[in-house]
Amino acid sequence: MKRRVFLGAMAALAAAPAAAQPAAGPVKVRLDTADGPIVLELYPDKAPITAGNFLRYVDEKRFDGATFYRASKVPNAAEYGLVQGGVQNDPKRVLKPIAHEPTTKTGLSHIDGAISMGRTSPGTATSDFFICVGDMTYMDADPKQPGDNLGFATFGKVVEGMDTVKQILAAPTSPTAGEGVMKGEMLAKPVKIITARRVAP
Repeated sequence: MKRRVFLGAMAALAAAPAAAQPAAGPVKVRLDTADGPIVLELYPDKAPITAGNFLRYVDEKRFDGATFYRASKVPNAAEYGLVQGGVQNDPKRVLKPIAHEPTTKTGLSHIDGAISMGRTSPGTATSDFFICVGDMTYMDADPKQPGDNLGFATFGKVVEGMDTVKQILAAPTSPTAGEGVMKGEMLAKPVKIITARRVAP
């Protein structure tokens, strides 16, 4: 009888769904740039696709030698804006586009220091990312808005080195370089990302 109870309990245990694995916690990444270091904290538990994509670029050293190339300043408030970097579609470095993770799904927001993915239409993000200087929550998804209302996919924030980010934002831009909304926002001297590496916990 005891054997039957034991076997029955084992069968029930085998049939039960496996316990969910705990979500991965924050991951830190250090960008060593020509203007100084920037340390990021990424959230693969909240934005697994976007953070995972960024970490793949880091782990495969695809960001080494890339640049921050854009400084978009808020009109009449030049101390606020965003800086953008990445491999700029270099065919030797760029990976396939990833699915879009809107802020309505991740619970994250474009606050001061947030890092997010550049894109055109949803699902086109590859390597190029931007860092917010000042709160820019208008970049969050907003289902109440018409058209493309999915916003941008933020996946972490700067935890050290905002002084470096602000220095890049303040750097001179070319009045003629760039196309469309980027015209006049391209750095006259792009800032090199020397290395991008995970920070040991």
